[in-house]
Amino acid sequence: MNHRKIIISLVIYLCITGSLFAQSNWTSLFNCKNLKGWKQMNGTAKYEVKDGVIIGTSKFGTTNSFLVTEKNYGDFILEFEFRVSDRLNSGVQFRSESKPDYNNGQVHGYQYEIDPSDRAWSGGIYDEGRRSWLYPMTKNPEARTAFKANEWNKARVEAVGKSIKTFLNGTLCADLLDDLTLSGFIALQVHQVKDPKNEGLTVAWRNIRICTQNIDKEQIIIKSPIFQVNGIDNTISEPEARQGWKLLFDGKTTNGWKGAKPGDFPSKVFVVDHGIIKIHKAEVNSGGIITEKKFKNFELLVDFKITDGANSGIKYFVNRDEKTGDYYNVGCEYQVLDDLLHPDAKLGVKGNRKLGSLYDLIAAPEDKSYRPKAFNHARIVVKGNKVEHWLNDIKIVEYERNTQMWQALVNYSKFAEIPNFGNASEGNILLQDHGDEVWFKNIKIKEL
Repeated sequence: MNHRKIIISLVIYLCITGSLFAQSNWTSLFNCKNLKGWKQMNGTAKYEVKDGVIIGTSKFGTTNSFLVTEKNYGDFILEFEFRVSDRLNSGVQFRSESKPDYNNGQVHGYQYEIDPSDRAWSGGIYDEGRRSWLYPMTKNPEARTAFKANEWNKARVEAVGKSIKTFLNGTLCADLLDDLTLSGFIALQVHQVKDPKNEGLTVAWRNIRICTQNIDKEQIIIKSPIFQVNGIDNTISEPEARQGWKLLFDGKTTNGWKGAKPGDFPSKVFVVDHGIIKIHKAEVNSGGIITEKKFKNFELLVDFKITDGANSGIKYFVNRDEKTGDYYNVGCEYQVLDDLLHPDAKLGVKGNRKLGSLYDLIAAPEDKSYRPKAFNHARIVVKGNKVEHWLNDIKIVEYERNTQMWQALVNYSKFAEIPNFGNASEGNILLQDHGDEVWFKNIKIKEL
């Protein structure tokens, strides 16, 4: 028997006996001989077993392909090893589903990202076919070096209740709280390729095992916590509370808010519905609602969803005159707009009235990471005079107030006649009513 046959026999033996790390709490998901216990869904990329390894090969002209477990899993620890071609994106689905009434059976759910590109987001958590990125590696940039190009990498997913943690080669990559799906199948993805030159690229998996019993005894003790993303609507997690985060919307009431115009709260326009503040269409513009409290240095998070053709905004440094009611909705504005269908997108200067822009002053990039017909994540950071706008974890605008350049921008805008526009040291936060239906949730603030 030659050396190669000896090695293959050893690999198969180790698979059958549960791998080198076999323990009573663990079960192998792959027998190293064939694809028994798995089935293919969606795309038509090729899956085969060679030398005790599952190999997926990219195919031009097909959608994402998935090799899916026949069983579903709820709470578990999943481990696997993978090796991927430089130009092929991939991933491993978990707690995922395929339903006839959801995009014609499209596989959707949580995905452990496999990303050999320069972006280096391997170990991040993507929501395939639903909400896009839940934990991009911008949240934990130190872990981007954990991936080993052209080598075998060891991945781990701990999914216990609402807590999801991912690891890559022993490095903690992502820490997510989320409860949208608590059970589902596991699947190996071969990503679609849009360039025929990328047909034939491969991703390989081996030593795929799962622990579903005595999970607490197998979990890794985290000695150095990383940033945690809380995906549970309108809640503050323990780490967020320790960091000083507070809710500006409790998901049930409009406590802490008042009408931007002096007078009664516009309750017919701003309605709380299933954990969402919905601005209803109305013939009379209410002007919006503002926080009862003023804020100075802060980080503000808001999830928003734009209905077709809608216009709204998130304003800050709003300071209305309490005697006259003037300037009730005047402030720096993170523009919320349907760029394709609302005419305001074509006004202003060089796109400075489009989504994410500092309205009428500074334009956001055209190639924004916007998610149509879904919730998007806005982040506004104010540290003294320096301000940043973020959209879906990507910074799109930054500027500095109280400077000559700032004043020049103001002088060339619709705010030129407003005294000291944008220079106040503090102000209210406002959700703008522009007569269109827009939704808001997960409104949180941390004072700096």
